[in-house]
Amino acid sequence: MLLIEIKFCIQTLFFTIHLFDFWDANIFLLLFIIVTLTIHIRSVSGLLHTQIKMMSEDIYDNITLENQVVDQPFETHIIEDVDMNGHFVSSSENEDVNDIDTGLEYDEDESIMGKVFNTPKNAYTFYNRYAFLHGFGIRTHWGYKNKTTKDVYRKMYVCNKQGFKRLKGASSCGNTKQRRRALRTGCEAMLRISKRKDGKWFVDIFNDTHNHELSITPTKVMKHRSHAKFHRSMACKSLMVEFGQSGLKPSQIKKAVNAIKSPYEADVTSKQCVDVLSEQRRNYKGKEFYGLIKHFQDKTLVDTNQYFVVDLFEDGSPRNIFWADGRSRDAYTKFGDVVVFDVTYMTNKFKMPFSPFIGVNHHGQSILFGGALLENEKEETFKWLFEHFLKCMFEKYPSAIITDQDKAIGNAISKVFPNTRHRFCAWHIKKHEQVHLRPLVARYSDFKDSYKSWVKSDIIEEFEIKWEGIRDKYNLENKSWLTEMYYQRKHWAKAFLKDVFFAGMTTSGRSESIHSFFDGFVNSKTMLNEFVVQYDKAVHSRRAAEEDEDFKTMNSKPVLFSVHPIEAKASECYTRKMFEAFKKEWIEAMGNLTHETLSKSTEKIKYRVGQLNVDKMRWRIVTFHFLNPVNVKCSCAKFETYGILCKHSLYVIKKRHVETLPDHYILPRWTLDSRFKVDSNNIGLEEINNENGVGALTEWCVRANYNKAIELARDSSFEIRKLNNFLVKFLEDQLSRKKAKGHLSHPRNQTAETSGGSRDLN
Repeated sequence: MLLIEIKFCIQTLFFTIHLFDFWDANIFLLLFIIVTLTIHIRSVSGLLHTQIKMMSEDIYDNITLENQVVDQPFETHIIEDVDMNGHFVSSSENEDVNDIDTGLEYDEDESIMGKVFNTPKNAYTFYNRYAFLHGFGIRTHWGYKNKTTKDVYRKMYVCNKQGFKRLKGASSCGNTKQRRRALRTGCEAMLRISKRKDGKWFVDIFNDTHNHELSITPTKVMKHRSHAKFHRSMACKSLMVEFGQSGLKPSQIKKAVNAIKSPYEADVTSKQCVDVLSEQRRNYKGKEFYGLIKHFQDKTLVDTNQYFVVDLFEDGSPRNIFWADGRSRDAYTKFGDVVVFDVTYMTNKFKMPFSPFIGVNHHGQSILFGGALLENEKEETFKWLFEHFLKCMFEKYPSAIITDQDKAIGNAISKVFPNTRHRFCAWHIKKHEQVHLRPLVARYSDFKDSYKSWVKSDIIEEFEIKWEGIRDKYNLENKSWLTEMYYQRKHWAKAFLKDVFFAGMTTSGRSESIHSFFDGFVNSKTMLNEFVVQYDKAVHSRRAAEEDEDFKTMNSKPVLFSVHPIEAKASECYTRKMFEAFKKEWIEAMGNLTHETLSKSTEKIKYRVGQLNVDKMRWRIVTFHFLNPVNVKCSCAKFETYGILCKHSLYVIKKRHVETLPDHYILPRWTLDSRFKVDSNNIGLEEINNENGVGALTEWCVRANYNKAIELARDSSFEIRKLNNFLVKFLEDQLSRKKAKGHLSHPRNQTAETSGGSRDLN
């Protein structure tokens, strides 16, 4: 017997090698799994053989019953009275039947009419077993709902050949569409159940008249969809899960399972494998959900400003998760003008896209405002996420957001962030260019130059004129990729985005650098509860790098290129990295540029600035206004988009003998004043003059000041009493103010979303 088993294992190995047609380092893992499970599956298959044999005997034993039922006329049990809850009031007494065992062990003379079931699922199982023994398949037709309560009070199960297939999408031009062979014959066989007052279901209509031939042998009956249930068996599910955990794809799992299953069982499909694996992932996610929530709850005890929200399925398993700690929220108040959002990073066991919100700090480093794990990439999912991101960030909208060219993301942004400028990632656009423009580049020798000239247009009028030339010259189709990009030009063309601040970011490369950073902490095998822990470690490492740059800026002095006071002031204000960016522009302005005057008036003077070895058509137009303070504007729009003066503007400022760098050209976000201060006594109130009242951000800042005041004074009983006396006096003043206005009101409760943590149970 042992030799027979070994022989069968060897045959299975060689058959699988031939089946998969590949050989690599992972093949040994696959073969080991198959050998290990072969004996187990064979024993299960033997059991299935026995069950098939027993069912075959049942079929022949019930041939007489089949003939009797087929000859019966159409029977209808009419219920006329329906109560207020949509339940039926029957005038006849229906005897309850124990439907725990839904087999057909009843007398041949017993009528199916009036049979009672606890649930519709049990009724379906009963009728499907009946259909198996009589040679046909079934399907659920529809259910009836109460108009008031929306509860289902009636369900109908029919033969799978009931009705006729509807012909949809008929062509108006007379072209016939290739369709599958018709399977339905208008069969009227059916079983209908209705709900009683006690919540149970009974059969009120049963028709067993078929207008087609019935299947006779078990192998043919099992080909009906309602009977092909091998993929639902515990043995088959366990095998699929084992293969899935080993890294096999659904198509490979299908081949492996079908190779070792019983020949009497229906073949497993790739979709069935996908469904089983999805169910398994959801079950595991539910088990890990407790650990994930506990992690956030434990953090809330330390970080009272943490925010987290979870969107759940109906069964309680997590669907979408978003979180942000207190420091991330603090960073958003300073650097939330530009946000990069990306959903291309898969880094957990359940294939949920990790979607970080990314910004750039005062050193030009990538920082995280928050993270999310999403179930899918649909519009309603992104809308849910953006709404909670906005709540988390004190209803403060970003000025600009950069994403890839995804329609679902774009629609969600337009609904949640209507006033935020949406830019497409330049890296993704270039990737699409290589694919869609290749035929035009191959056909026209000058197309590449024309395209580059059009994309680099400085002003909108120039962009539109060049587009008309390209469209007409190269005969572009209305539905081409390039035409579609023209319709979306406001989301990517430089000429339309020169007035928007992007902090130097034009692509989601920021998020890609974050991805490479996280690769050292998480991988495709990381579980959900472990993922959030590793996320915190990665964020801590990123913040350590930020603090390192703060230290280097404060404990070093930059080397100046000149002795000009403009450069000296920039070195004192900017952080180390940002001064290097400024210094590069300053060096160019000092030595490599020249100009020509275009116009001059009492209010302003206009120059064309550029390098001598560069075509003047590519020189920039710089306008210098004779105002106080100094106002200079360049056509390259570097200051408007990056926040640092360009070389062209610096050249003109130096030429006009401006002695120092104007304060309004030094953005606070590029200075050390924006760094995170652990022991700071206060946080700036950016919305203190809000005409619509005190905003969520102001409340959060005041609360942070209060918490820090307690932390600083808690080591001294005298200081704590001093703080308490101040608060008591302040509260008395507020009560007097409210009474004077005549509308004393209670303080507004803090919402769950902006407190330590929250859960969305929608």
